[in-house]
Amino acid sequence: MKAILLTGFGGTDMLRYGDAPDPVAGPGDVVVDVYAASVNAADSKVRRGPSGDLTFPHILGRDFSGVVSAVSTGVDDLKVGDVVFGVTERGVEGAYAEKLAIKAAIVAKKPLQLSHVEAAAMGLISLTALWALEDTAQLKPGETILIQGGAGGVAGFAIQLAKHIGATVITTASAENHDYVRQLGADQVIDYRTEDFSRVAGSCDVVFDTVGGEVQVRSYDVLKPGGRLVWIAAAPAGFVPSRQDVQVLRPAVDRDRAHLERMAELLASGAVWPPEITRYKLADAAEAHRVSEARHLRGKLVFEVR
Repeated sequence: MKAILLTGFGGTDMLRYGDAPDPVAGPGDVVVDVYAASVNAADSKVRRGPSGDLTFPHILGRDFSGVVSAVSTGVDDLKVGDVVFGVTERGVEGAYAEKLAIKAAIVAKKPLQLSHVEAAAMGLISLTALWALEDTAQLKPGETILIQGGAGGVAGFAIQLAKHIGATVITTASAENHDYVRQLGADQVIDYRTEDFSRVAGSCDVVFDTVGGEVQVRSYDVLKPGGRLVWIAAAPAGFVPSRQDVQVLRPAVDRDRAHLERMAELLASGAVWPPEITRYKLADAAEAHRVSEARHLRGKLVFEVR
């Protein structure tokens, strides 16, 4: 099969388009012919390293959409030809390739109204936002939430989800993305380049931080006593929370079929829809990584694998 091979830790020059052995399904696995795979910020972090115990060449990529091409023993709820999407287990990758072996239990049927590209784009962002807002923050109707970095994939889904829940949604975005995040459902948009969100956001029940760094440090200033700060991007090294009267929570973002099916339910109801998508060929992975690392993209980057 063709794949993007990470040949060592470093820059985008360590990504090579080449051949890799076809994966084999272990017990409880299916093999999926990958039609589309998403680019995530974590991909560049793994590439830059050094972290984890990788064997090179390594295949990056976490969320995908495709068609089941092989089923192993113990799998009775999926069959060859099923059109599926999913997200690889924590610490396991391999979606930047024409084929992928994955546990059947964490794969779901692709919603018919989504293309492969759209399904791949929604895999990890929907899992992350659902775990963050529903399971971790337990956001309630009538509450106010500040979502940092609203134009990004996870944050954009979170805006839609928060509005569906019935919350008042404040988000930060550059001026060129204000219309986009308003279309997603944001009630108030703060231009992080010209305004200090800690002065204009008011009091919030929840902050969902997808940016990290100094943004997380200042996020404490807008929380009500007893509020919840949920983060997926870390604060600066050595930072000690400035308040003890708020909860600081990190979502588990476990991989399971139930949360993928929850996204499909929300999609069917019209509560959420795919993000803006920029498409790349798999061979152009280095360019996609450069765009991703610039951290000013809107929506998601997705490889058209087949």
